[in-house]
Amino acid sequence: MAHLLIVDDDDAFRDTLAETLQGLGHETVAVASGAEAVDTASRQRFDAVFLDHRMPGMDGLQTLAALQARMARLPPVIVLTAFSSAGNTIEAMRLGAFDHLAKPISREAVREVLQRALQQHTAASSAATVTQDDDDGTDLIGPSQAMREVHKRIGLAAANSMPVLVLGETGTGKEMVARALHRHSARAGRPFVAVNCSAIPKELLESELFGHVRGAFTGATGERPGCFRAADGGVLLLDEIGDMSLDVQAKILRALQEGEVTPLGSHRTVKVDVRVVAATHRDLAAAVREGRFREDLLYRLDVLSIRMPPLRERLADIIPLAEHFLRRAAMQGAPDAVPNKALSAEAAQRLLSHPWPGNVRELRNVMERCHALGRHRVIGGADLDLALGASPAGEASATLPADWLEGELPAAVERLERLLIAHALAQTQGNRAETARRLGIHRQLLYRKLAQYGLD
Repeated sequence: MAHLLIVDDDDAFRDTLAETLQGLGHETVAVASGAEAVDTASRQRFDAVFLDHRMPGMDGLQTLAALQARMARLPPVIVLTAFSSAGNTIEAMRLGAFDHLAKPISREAVREVLQRALQQHTAASSAATVTQDDDDGTDLIGPSQAMREVHKRIGLAAANSMPVLVLGETGTGKEMVARALHRHSARAGRPFVAVNCSAIPKELLESELFGHVRGAFTGATGERPGCFRAADGGVLLLDEIGDMSLDVQAKILRALQEGEVTPLGSHRTVKVDVRVVAATHRDLAAAVREGRFREDLLYRLDVLSIRMPPLRERLADIIPLAEHFLRRAAMQGAPDAVPNKALSAEAAQRLLSHPWPGNVRELRNVMERCHALGRHRVIGGADLDLALGASPAGEASATLPADWLEGELPAAVERLERLLIAHALAQTQGNRAETARRLGIHRQLLYRKLAQYGLD
């Protein structure tokens, strides 16, 4: 039998949870405020705490921080909330919560989380507590259980400066995780530097990362500090590290182990204090077996890992993300554009049935295209079909809607011309000069076409 503390300002929920826990064979003490919780916990020993997030006065996170400061050994604290978000989940885990669950919570969920909490409490005196903060909050959107697990991992990882390996398919938001780790950590006030290792030629990547001195190679007319020194005190994201050459991998390993870098052309090492976050869509274990990735570097990087699930495994997140991207597109659009477009039930259903090979990045592009091309406030199934048809590679689909093949050729050409212009406008975010350049026409002709098709 465990001695448990319940902290919740909702009388009905507090009584129901107490009854559930007592039915499981435990002893409970229930209080209605954070101040009462701190006072009670200072006088009695508890094996676990169930703590509401939103309460008047001292809220759940403030209460958790106060308990952390007051108690020499904090028991497992399970934070409960009816208003879950990436930010409050990460912050709760950062402050030392054992878990963060969304209300309503079933009897089985209570039993399961309490069993895990009590096992940890008895087996290990030092629970996995967390310390600093980081969350991007912007595009780490999603109420799905898969994303809630990501939020928890970010909160746990934000506690220290160990390397983090972020895994996931292209377009899942791996850089957003790295930015979240930065923002929710003690390094939040220091630089965040991102390097795409696959986009920089092998011969330039070493200089980009470690810097060079004047005369190090042809064209090195001055000194360059490099990304490690630029990120000193902060976080360095090595995106697509699976594409990095073995030579550079060896130098990355040394930088991680020794905390120092050597600029090209110099024999003088420079100390750096950098937290490295590595991201990749590749299977690094397979790359190690094939001799394309260093095994010792993989072990050094994979201290903490966070897997970003593909969008097809996050069905509960698709509609909230789509609505978020529509709102963002409206804010970035022209002042007279129709704001806050909405999805019809048919469009929402098609979003859920699409496989999303491009993941969140593809969804964002589709929603931006819908906002740019749609003439009405409500996006219908046909609007979505048009946007999805152009989405895989950002090009017009080779298969046109059936009704486009009907009628005379001039009308069909006009429909295609309007689509191409609208698509180019969406890609350039309304920059008409760039749109004309991409279409290969003069700006004056573009202006006439915009007026002709009602796109201005």
